[in-house]
Amino acid sequence: MIPKSYNSFNEIDNQLKILSLQKQIYKEGLKLSLKNSKLNLKPLTIKNELKGFLQNELLSLVTEKVLNKFKK
Repeated sequence: MIPKSYNSFNEIDNQLKILSLQKQIYKEGLKLSLKNSKLNLKPLTIKNELKGFLQNELLSLVTEKVLNKFKK
């Protein structure tokens, strides 16, 4: 995407502006990812995730036990 040679200073300036904007977009993306990570590491969120996981596992276990009783 970056030309190997430039014909004018305007081309160089435009390329530098593009690179600067790409850098800003990347930084904002990192900030958003960090913010989302912090939200996901809150105790309430972890508790809710664990609760959902345990409910699914318990439901699977109960379903398996009930199906095994019907198979016998």
